[in-house]
Amino acid sequence: MDLDLTSKSAVVTGAGRGIGLAVVRTLIAEGVRVMGAARTITPELKETGALTVSADLSTADGVTTLMDRALTELGGIDLLVNNVGAGDDVEPVGFLDTDDTQWIRVFDLNLLSAVRASRAALPSLIEQRGAIVNISSINSRLPAAGPVAYSAAKAALAALGKSLAEEFGPQGVRVNTVSPGVVRTPLWEDPDGFGSKVAAGAGAEHGAFLQQIPEAFNITTGRITEPREVAALVAFLLSNVASNISGADYVIDGGMIKTL
Repeated sequence: MDLDLTSKSAVVTGAGRGIGLAVVRTLIAEGVRVMGAARTITPELKETGALTVSADLSTADGVTTLMDRALTELGGIDLLVNNVGAGDDVEPVGFLDTDDTQWIRVFDLNLLSAVRASRAALPSLIEQRGAIVNISSINSRLPAAGPVAYSAAKAALAALGKSLAEEFGPQGVRVNTVSPGVVRTPLWEDPDGFGSKVAAGAGAEHGAFLQQIPEAFNITTGRITEPREVAALVAFLLSNVASNISGADYVIDGGMIKTL
């Protein structure tokens, strides 16, 4: 299938690893000019050939730095992928163990980064009749006991996407959401990451825990999702092949969610 994305310009946040890095690779393979933003510019991101910006996207100044650079160096923005989220400091804790500082930090990164980036990009997106994809999570539909702030922020991000689609759709801008389940990323695989903390809380060895996730989480396909699979869905939704899809929330979780 020809996605007809050649010569489009895109901004991808949280591009240094995981889903964001896979999206950058996929879009570049489709001929898109990409600016990838991350707090740390990884060697893997550099190797893609994308333009890069090091910025803390949990802050207004960080988003401003990114979008000013993108508008200048790309000459406009056709596509925006608000992927940055989670963060290395997300803890699998409940409501009473989540203080105001943690709530603010999680919402700044997972919600307000998308608010700020979308606001800055929308004049160009309207001119180009472009598209936005926000990366949420199945936590927005299946909020667990923890991390409660993360689940709430991702639910708000999904609601934001619906609102933006409704407001700016008549001006030619499509906005959709992708909500992954467990994806094979550093969030789950790093020895000091979120997955390791969840394993420790369950009294399990990290490697064994990762192998047991499909069964423990009742994933129908029997495996977790690969980043490139999420990236393929994102690229499709950004393309004109999906030109009449807007305001939708696509779950990619191997069948983990059982309800309608």
